[in-house]
Amino acid sequence: MDLQKIANVVRGLSADGVQAANSGHPGAPLGLADIGTVLYFDFMKHNPTNSNWANRDRFVLSGGHGSMLLYSLLHLSGYEVSIEDLKNFRQLNSNTPGHPEYGDTDGVETTTGPLGQGMANAVGMAIGERMAAARFNQPGYEVVNHFTYALAGDGDFMEGVSAEASSLAGHLGLGKLIVIYDSNKITIEGSTDLAFTESVKDRYLAYGWEVLEVDGHDIPAISQVLAQAQKNLDQPTLIVATTQIGKGAPTKAGLAETHGAPLGDEEVAGLKESLGLPADQFFYVPEELKNLQQMMAQKGEQLESDWNKLFADWAKEYPQLAEQWNNWLSGKLPDFEEILTMFPNDTNIASRAASGKVLNAIAKKVPNLVGGSADLSPSNNSFLIGEGSISAQDFSGRNFNFGVREHGMASIMNGLALYGHFRVFGATFLIFSDYMRPSMRLAALMKVPVIYILTHDSPYVGEDGPTHQPIETTESLRLIPNLHVYRPADSEETAWSWYEAMKRNDGPSALILTRQNLPFLEKPKGWDFSRGGYVVREEKEELAVVLAAAGSEVNFAIKVAEETEKEGLGIRVVSIPNRVVYLSQAESYRHKVMPLDKPVLAIELGVSTGWYGINPGGKVDVFGLDRFGASGPGQEVVEYLGFTVEAVKERIEKLVK
Repeated sequence: MDLQKIANVVRGLSADGVQAANSGHPGAPLGLADIGTVLYFDFMKHNPTNSNWANRDRFVLSGGHGSMLLYSLLHLSGYEVSIEDLKNFRQLNSNTPGHPEYGDTDGVETTTGPLGQGMANAVGMAIGERMAAARFNQPGYEVVNHFTYALAGDGDFMEGVSAEASSLAGHLGLGKLIVIYDSNKITIEGSTDLAFTESVKDRYLAYGWEVLEVDGHDIPAISQVLAQAQKNLDQPTLIVATTQIGKGAPTKAGLAETHGAPLGDEEVAGLKESLGLPADQFFYVPEELKNLQQMMAQKGEQLESDWNKLFADWAKEYPQLAEQWNNWLSGKLPDFEEILTMFPNDTNIASRAASGKVLNAIAKKVPNLVGGSADLSPSNNSFLIGEGSISAQDFSGRNFNFGVREHGMASIMNGLALYGHFRVFGATFLIFSDYMRPSMRLAALMKVPVIYILTHDSPYVGEDGPTHQPIETTESLRLIPNLHVYRPADSEETAWSWYEAMKRNDGPSALILTRQNLPFLEKPKGWDFSRGGYVVREEKEELAVVLAAAGSEVNFAIKVAEETEKEGLGIRVVSIPNRVVYLSQAESYRHKVMPLDKPVLAIELGVSTGWYGINPGGKVDVFGLDRFGASGPGQEVVEYLGFTVEAVKERIEKLVK
């Protein structure tokens, strides 16, 4: 197999794809064609006819702007990426989008575009491999045994998320993680010397990685260094590959302008001539490579067939493990009835404490539920009791110590969830979800079912003051499409929030939880949490006003209703644990909960913006908090900010008038 010829064809296809689209990034594909070719056609263990084979090597193109490299490699390898797909690069509804999108393109392991995210996802995948191996491998039966590769550029190494994830990867000794650094010393603005002069090599040595160096255009040397990296199973390996951006372009190679703009017809023609490709043929694959896809398919099918035989023997020898393997990959859930009814009606605890009890009850029934906290597990009740912690020496535990690394944690969670065997949760204070937001958005985009435990949800946090009191945070999370945000009002709603989150297999969920205690709420017969909102307290007089609230403010609204009804006004209270789900219900249900001819007052200790749409077509007012908090004991702070029964009663009187 002539790897250099394949690499040159990859260059030609990549340049043509960008030129045809008149949009894209040719520089990285031209510079990385040699490395990508060695990986896909020589080193990686993969099966193009089954991109979901469980024991495949994972590959992440962290610099997702170089997507034409990946699409060209996938096409030549025989994945479901045709020449027509390459010609439709960056076009509407094509399966070759501008950046790799998980679920859109066969063979793409994760969505990459925001730099650094792919590297952190790769760390999560490498952790998944070690954890699965610790659970399923038996002497003579290594049914889990593969590498995770990532290609990353200067931008990936500048972004902080990669530093957080890489630090943890070194700490955990992820020996089957190999990251190749495309060191071309060019960014959009010019030379990396403008802003980036650190020694990446020394930084990664300090993280505990093995660091190797290679000429990124010397194919035999690339093969040698990859073989060396595979031998070190005690440390992750960073391969610093010196490359030239736009390699082969006659006048633009090495220049920043090749990063994000088509080369131009004349430059592409010159590129092809220098590579020995016909300048007048577009998306050219020579005759001698026409059987490459078939060869790769046969190779991949043989690899999977050999593994299937091993797996069948293992399953026969260890049937209980095989059953567990199948259950985990299917996402099958046990009965949750006893968990949903675990709290007696005299329960008076914080929803963060209730969550901890529910989490541990679920963990006993769902053995592949794993997760951890960004150094806050004692405070957000996210530790799985008696289940052990992940360490470099032992990956059989179920708890992670992510350290103070929210951004890295969230991106690693995505990679671990994408790996396939595990249900994943991560925890921190709600206010620090701002550090996690890019990864949460990508989880929603990729439809990855990770769960976020986000505690200390309002100014009731108290003495820690405005820096720790979320005002706009919950609302900002509700804005992310496909992220289900639950703000439960008591322990029972907390159990239901967990149940709904665990049922999801098409996106992430966030549980917004209190620091302060919440009383158990008596619900009417037939209440239905799954609808996102329901009547929690019926009016005792003729209905005058509906109070809609979430979280701790539901009990506050009930107090207001009880006080107001003494004066003859009928007040209904509606709990809205998930506003987006509630608004997706049929109008007939919503109008029954909140009649259009009655005013609605929404109450939340946070920004008011999103609540104005809670009853489309009806009259809605909001009693919210459109300012930052204050430092002091929680109850005093809340009253200082104006959240008193009397203040809400005054607003109700104005509404009625």
